[in-house]
Amino acid sequence: MTRQFNFNQTYMQSKSLNHLFTCVCITLVCCATTASAQNTLTRQEIKEGWKLLFDGKSLKGWHNFLSNGIGSAWSVKDGAIHLDKTVKKDGGDIVTDGEYENFELALEWKIAPCGNSGIMFNVVESAEYKFVWQTGPEMQVLDNACHPDAKIEKHRAGNLYDLIASPIESVKPANEWNLVKIISNKGHLEFWLNGVKQVETTMFTPAWEAMIKNSKFKDMPGFGKFKKGKISLQDHGDLVWYRNIKIRELR
Repeated sequence: MTRQFNFNQTYMQSKSLNHLFTCVCITLVCCATTASAQNTLTRQEIKEGWKLLFDGKSLKGWHNFLSNGIGSAWSVKDGAIHLDKTVKKDGGDIVTDGEYENFELALEWKIAPCGNSGIMFNVVESAEYKFVWQTGPEMQVLDNACHPDAKIEKHRAGNLYDLIASPIESVKPANEWNLVKIISNKGHLEFWLNGVKQVETTMFTPAWEAMIKNSKFKDMPGFGKFKKGKISLQDHGDLVWYRNIKIRELR
């Protein structure tokens, strides 16, 4: 029996397969482009003076506070600085090798369910201070949905920790990436989270000092006093990830 060749059917099947192959290729290229774009700078960013604080591959440029090394609980995973103390307990707050005064800092973070961490700046690394939070103000990193700190005013994600509460909540759920911008320029301070301004204030003024005196930092003589220092990522014991960490100094 002779089978009749159906040209139209064969043509349509071939066309469908070509279309599917094209879609798969485009998807793979887009995924590869997105992955390679993490922890890099565009030509425009380089022109504007941005510098990476994390290369996406190593912990170069970071170390534990008051130490030359870095705890084994800190690692690089999927292009992010990751803290995981579920197996290795040796973590500790980490700080940049360099110091910064007037700057714009940008980064992304995500936190595990019910997790807590923080981003500190103007941290002074000196034997006079045992902890980063004795000098450096903090932008809170938190899962607002279930961490106990979320019930405390001025302790929620995006807040200037224990000093100023954010009027608008813009944090994303646990395990989702949040985009941060911190601007510190000649005493003027701004916190942004996912494109929404969280905090705006002026440091080193009588009002600033009054806020500190009414906070948990009131008995820390070095807190919020320094105009220059290191950037710190906090070990609060919970799973946390940071990526696309970049900074530009403001003149």
